[in-house]
Amino acid sequence: MKDVTQLDQGWILRHGDALLPARVPGCVHTDLLAAGVIPDPFIGHNETEVAWIGRQEWSYVTELRHDSGHERAHLVFEGLDTAAEVVLDGESLGGTRNMHRAHRFDVTGRTGPLEVRFASAYEEADRVRALTGERPNVYPGPFQYIRKMACGFGWDWGPTVVTAGMWRPVRLEHWSTGRLAEVRPLVTVDGTTGRVELRVRTERTPSGAGRPLTLSAAVAGTVARTTFEGDEAVLRLTVAEPGLWWPRGYGDRPLYGLTVTLLDEDGRPLDTWERRIGFRTVTVDRSPDEHGTPFTFVVNGIRIFARGVNWIPDDVLPSRVTPDRYRTRLTQAAEANADLIRVWGGGIYEDDAFYDVCDELGLMVWQDFLFACAAYPEEQPLRREIEAEARDNVVRLMSHPALVLWNGNNETLWGFRDWDWEEPLAGDSWGEGYYLGLLPRVVAELDPTRPYTAGSPWSGSWDHHPNDPRHGTHHSWEVWNRRDYADYRANVPRFCAEFGWQAPAALATLRRALPGEELAPDSPGMLHHQKAEDGNGKLNRGIERHFALPEGDFDRWHYLAQVVQARAVAAGVEHWRANWPECAGTVVWQLNDCWPGSSWAAIDGDGRRKPLYHELRRLYADRVLALLPTDDGPVLVMDNQSGSPWGTTVTLRRLDADGTVLRAAGFALEAEPRTVVRRVVPERLLPAEGATDEFLVADADGLRAVHFPVVDKEFGYAIPEYDVRIEAGAGDGPIEVVVTARTLVRDLLLQADRLAPGAVADRGLITLLPGEETRITVTGWPGADVEAARGALFSVGAA
Repeated sequence: MKDVTQLDQGWILRHGDALLPARVPGCVHTDLLAAGVIPDPFIGHNETEVAWIGRQEWSYVTELRHDSGHERAHLVFEGLDTAAEVVLDGESLGGTRNMHRAHRFDVTGRTGPLEVRFASAYEEADRVRALTGERPNVYPGPFQYIRKMACGFGWDWGPTVVTAGMWRPVRLEHWSTGRLAEVRPLVTVDGTTGRVELRVRTERTPSGAGRPLTLSAAVAGTVARTTFEGDEAVLRLTVAEPGLWWPRGYGDRPLYGLTVTLLDEDGRPLDTWERRIGFRTVTVDRSPDEHGTPFTFVVNGIRIFARGVNWIPDDVLPSRVTPDRYRTRLTQAAEANADLIRVWGGGIYEDDAFYDVCDELGLMVWQDFLFACAAYPEEQPLRREIEAEARDNVVRLMSHPALVLWNGNNETLWGFRDWDWEEPLAGDSWGEGYYLGLLPRVVAELDPTRPYTAGSPWSGSWDHHPNDPRHGTHHSWEVWNRRDYADYRANVPRFCAEFGWQAPAALATLRRALPGEELAPDSPGMLHHQKAEDGNGKLNRGIERHFALPEGDFDRWHYLAQVVQARAVAAGVEHWRANWPECAGTVVWQLNDCWPGSSWAAIDGDGRRKPLYHELRRLYADRVLALLPTDDGPVLVMDNQSGSPWGTTVTLRRLDADGTVLRAAGFALEAEPRTVVRRVVPERLLPAEGATDEFLVADADGLRAVHFPVVDKEFGYAIPEYDVRIEAGAGDGPIEVVVTARTLVRDLLLQADRLAPGAVADRGLITLLPGEETRITVTGWPGADVEAARGALFSVGAA
């Protein structure tokens, strides 16, 4: 049987004459941090203090000793970042130029000093650029010339931290006769029958060449075997009536262990491969209709409104992201009622642990190939690397039932059309051949069980503008960049794959990242941790459209920026959900952050949940109640994406600014499964157009929607008044902060991290009418002080 030894001990990081202990997997930055050589790049302005690292050469060295008695020994690197040469006992085994691939070297009978030499990523990019010529790019980093995590060179939400190292495991494999070089499980469902077609490629030693070997596979109690003499074999298994894998909210997610074993002619096992699979069908409906070209996921025959979030690397140093951290972050996504994760094309193909958790939680995965926001040369040496990278990762990930889509790129087709690339390119290659040629060919050959789309956004062909909202996928960035969030309601995209609004990180996160700084929107550290072009200007303009911009009051500014972020995303999601099935999905930019700062994330760089996170939980629930503004006044919307009918009584109330009920009525309404019901609000219940002292409230089954005829700064709010009391749990148990309103209290927020850095509240923004009470559960707060709780509470109407 093949022997595997992890080479995770005994490594030394060398730079010039300096030698430091190294951790593998890891990278230069993590090793330098552990040794106390560099400051944390996330703190203050330290990012600039460590910028020199990416422009240096580094080496990792160890002693390779092995003697197993097997015929072959292979040294396997699951991830080398990025331009590296592997040297054993003074002789080069080969070079690598791709962070996103595994690399394998034959070290049979060879021992001695092992050195992995990393060149500067900038120098490697310059070398390739000299060969291919210059290409346009939205960002200053040269990431389109090197197969490395693009956002490590800096993005509009993250720092420039260009690292190097063995960022994924290193192992030594000893084997004889033959090994499993590639296993591709094509999992399909035919009626009530599950089918697994295994396409297997082997590698043999000279003694194993031509010998009959046996391939055995087992899944769900079914076993199949075949004997073959070449290097490739096909084996098929049939499973009667398997449980279907469903996205979360649609059904169960049974996973079946699939084991493939390679045996010699005497029945002795040589190698084994194990994964979990799930039985399901997935397509994307792109059949033209009266509205244009849809983009609707269909899983097991059920059409789905996708409730998605965009995922970026959870750390700019991705070797620090552990399986537990993946589970925490993805569980947070599921608890926010998301059912789709888009792995964005400027990051990485995530670790297997990421996809394992998505399989378990029912989070559909939309996987970008790694191209983003730039023109990519199609010449060598990049082209061969890109094809090998695509093949490696399609094969590695295709066993996961959660994976529902391969996507060619992020915004490069759109960029070619709209970002003034055509003239400077002057006919040079820019990536179109990858997205419309190479990548769909690789997917069709290796993984025909899943749909492929050329890009996001993409209208399906050059017959339409790449970002036409009526066709295919759409990115909505005029809102935030130039327009108010109310303009989300101006159109109905068939599938909105990116949209969002910024807000700063939680206060405790900012204080950790900017120690000793007097926080202000434009304080030096805040500006350094704001990477978006004119980011603070856009934040301020977003606030000013709805509120008086606080002057000299950072806490108030911070709160209002959070409110506007949550309201902006709500405006888009409520409107687009209300237009199901014309619109078939929203993917909010973005779920997570890779460092502490201002960004579009719902969960900040320290893992703290912004108010947007809690708002997503409401917006992505199966049932949503909304009052949508239209030119003819507000419309009541019941959106039922659950699998059962929703029958309820909706109470509508027109109220005075002081909370006095002026008119009220109840309406019995029912929404069938996966449907939307819209009702015009009776005229007698409508606040007068432009009224500054009346508003509308809709309530049903614990859900609430509100409509104010004017923006907040024009509305006649009374100064909010409320009582606060504390109900402490036993021992270290949760603490209940109970708030009772004596006036209208709009968008009440308890910022739990102001109570203690580790404190967490279970609620986000809450609107209370006079006499109403809410209970906010706080965990991780060692104290139970009423005045502290009151100091952590904010609301819109406060002075």
